[in-house]
Amino acid sequence: MMSDLAQDLADFLTAAPTPYHTVAEGVRRLSAAGFTEQPEAGPWDDGPGGRYLVRDGTLLAWFVPEGAPPGTPLRIFAAHTDSPTLKVKPRPDTGSAGWRQVAVEVYGGALWNSWLDRDLGLAGRLALFDGSTVLVDVRRPLLRVPQLAIHLDRQVNQGLKLDPQDHLLPVWGLGSPAEGDLIGFLAAEAGVDPAEVAAHDLVVHELTPPTRLGEHEELLAGPRLDNLASVHSGLCALLAVADDAAGIIPVFVAFDHEEIGSASATGAAGPLLETVLTRLAGGFDARGVAFATSRCLSVDVTHAAHPNYLGHHDPNHRSVPNGGPAIKVNANQRYATDAPGAAAWHRACRESGVPTQVFVSKNTVPCGSTVGPILSTRLGIRTVDVGIPVLSMHSARELCGVRDPGHLAAAATTFLTDPA
Repeated sequence: MMSDLAQDLADFLTAAPTPYHTVAEGVRRLSAAGFTEQPEAGPWDDGPGGRYLVRDGTLLAWFVPEGAPPGTPLRIFAAHTDSPTLKVKPRPDTGSAGWRQVAVEVYGGALWNSWLDRDLGLAGRLALFDGSTVLVDVRRPLLRVPQLAIHLDRQVNQGLKLDPQDHLLPVWGLGSPAEGDLIGFLAAEAGVDPAEVAAHDLVVHELTPPTRLGEHEELLAGPRLDNLASVHSGLCALLAVADDAAGIIPVFVAFDHEEIGSASATGAAGPLLETVLTRLAGGFDARGVAFATSRCLSVDVTHAAHPNYLGHHDPNHRSVPNGGPAIKVNANQRYATDAPGAAAWHRACRESGVPTQVFVSKNTVPCGSTVGPILSTRLGIRTVDVGIPVLSMHSARELCGVRDPGHLAAAATTFLTDPA
């Protein structure tokens, strides 16, 4: 089972190089399971069954059981679709000294050096003048960010310093750059007229396929584990509880823009989830009762203990691959977990037979944050932060245990139907 789920996660990573492709793959899986679309601007369907709603790179899905009254408690699984990367600028065609290059800027807290000397593809969406968008994915070697040879920088191994304006521009050919070249190429790839492309959202992506690693193949190496590993587990959990939910409305949400602070119309700080939950609760007057009895699982990967840098971790609160998803705690509420929320998570793990760990950052190494504190602040719903351990987080290619995605999906399945 774990092997099959690990392979399914690998397939999911390959199918989802951008938030828009992640949403499209999620919709494909939900539709195959009988979920139907709830148009954001259309009439609200409050009948029983599974539905999903899409806004750009954000996906929501839920299942309403038969006879659910107003004020029915909600169980929410929250993740995010975006990952640190290099994003193409609006005027991408640049270059010098006989090289054609692509102008990019850093998206999120990317580990810059991890993008050097890798074969890179390009993916995203093209926005057309008629208001429609078209997905594009060049899933073959197209770009490369070349590093300077050691002969020209003898001190590079004593400290690599990169200027994101000058040193992270990928090359994609020889000759003189001409405005419109890249978009013309991508329009042809997408089968649209280049003259109809008004704008774009494009990012580079690493092309090496996800692979099993280690003597016993107990590890999974791949791109965008942060945070598609969580998105994948959340979709698996929601589909597992569909038709079986009783007295609970399970909800899945995967936000865009978490890596840059979540402050957007499609981010966790925006109103989208609150609007949907209010409707699911039966309206504004009923949502007070529903929110008071609801819980949210904020799921984002956590730092696996790094064997070469153990001094960066709290010695009593490390997490290791295949040790189960870790509950994440921070005294300053950078994670939203409190004791009752932690108890709900431990109960879900015990009932599903899943091991779990506890992660707390070392006092001298500040932790990051997640959508958890944002959602708990905005909604007032008790929230617990968890995540599977990942090594080399925010690099172009990350590493996790092959059993952990299955552990997370199993515990989340129980959490989404827990009436207590």
